[in-house]
Amino acid sequence: MVLAASAEMPFGFFQAMNSGTNSGTNSGTNSDVLSIRNYDAGASVTEAYSNSQKLERITEINARSFRPSGQGCEPGALEASINSNIIGKAHIAWQSIDPWPNSKGRHVLLGRNVEDLVGVFSIQKFIQLWANSTPGEVSVDWLPCS
Repeated sequence: MVLAASAEMPFGFFQAMNSGTNSGTNSGTNSDVLSIRNYDAGASVTEAYSNSQKLERITEINARSFRPSGQGCEPGALEASINSNIIGKAHIAWQSIDPWPNSKGRHVLLGRNVEDLVGVFSIQKFIQLWANSTPGEVSVDWLPCS
């Protein structure tokens, strides 16, 4: 697993990590959250589980930036392979934006997917987000089993 992180994480990252933790009042209240952003690719992936009675998961993240010497900011990629078995709640989401702002300084939303599940699930998902890709180069596969 390749994972790169900067020394200073955004405040929202710490809020996500600390929200919904086990307070001791309800044994079914817990959370497991993974949120990855690649600013060069304009991509983000979030995998969150809560109120789980059972959670087995293997998640592999590959976030990379392509910066050839002598050139400016080149596009990057974010790939996530998610395999989990859960009894509880699952939230899996991804978002892709144009890493370069338009004439008004805004980043255009290219794609977004949010899935919220409650129950007993076996999840196998592969998400591949690349900056500067063309149709056919990027794929998102979903195989639900219950």
